[in-house]
Amino acid sequence: MIKQGLLEFWAFGLKQAWACLFGGYLLALMLVSQYWYPFTTLHRYDFLFLAALAFQGLLLALKLESPREALVILVFHLVATVMELFKTMDGINAWAYPGQAALKLGNVPLFAGFMYSAVGSYIARVWRLFDFRFSHYPRRRWTLLLALLAYLNFFGHHYFWDLRWLLLGAVAALFWRVDIYFKVKTEHRRMPLLLGWLLVALFIWFAENIATYCKVWLYPNQVDGWQMVGIGKLGAWYLLMMLSFVLVSLIHRPQAPAKVKAALLSRLCGRFLPAGHRRP
Repeated sequence: MIKQGLLEFWAFGLKQAWACLFGGYLLALMLVSQYWYPFTTLHRYDFLFLAALAFQGLLLALKLESPREALVILVFHLVATVMELFKTMDGINAWAYPGQAALKLGNVPLFAGFMYSAVGSYIARVWRLFDFRFSHYPRRRWTLLLALLAYLNFFGHHYFWDLRWLLLGAVAALFWRVDIYFKVKTEHRRMPLLLGWLLVALFIWFAENIATYCKVWLYPNQVDGWQMVGIGKLGAWYLLMMLSFVLVSLIHRPQAPAKVKAALLSRLCGRFLPAGHRRP
């Protein structure tokens, strides 16, 4: 029994690593290029952008990502770039990119959007690899509305109230009944979706610390010397996780587990079939 559990845990880790392929590749590039960068005529950010673009093309060519998943990743890139342009403009300066780049918009190197795309790539791949199923998943229109409000708050809190905690409460209220079912080997395991998002948001927070340590971008309090990103940033990453999940749900429709479908079918049959046609 213990051996079987360890084997399943090992398989879980391997699948997670495979799902993180794009994000892991970007982090590796950041670390290596921080300590060894041999190209004198190519800015580091431009190299990172071209390397990320080539890797994305390779994933498509090898059919490790579908065209529909690539489309969602492109949407991530565009949505993230708009937010980056706002966050780095004069007067906001939420963070900054300290290096030079020829391929950039405003103060934002084009590479920046790929860091968010990595999150979208991970969710799309892990959804497929673990054959996700959900119980009590809310209606799409409510999830889309909540995702839109979270996105708008990333801009609006610089001018109005920061509704982050109110939005986190709304996320908890909308998704508190949702369980995610994931298949490691043969059978589906269950976890509260809110807990799953927290674990991934925590992982992104760790990755953010690595990226800022490599000086890919810097927060104002890191300009004179690196220090860890505050744990309070976890709330923003949690909302981003919810937003990312909702976007990916547009191509991977949330489905109920087989036993939930069977229960619903049984209830429908019991409600609409004549008594003589019902199962005893």
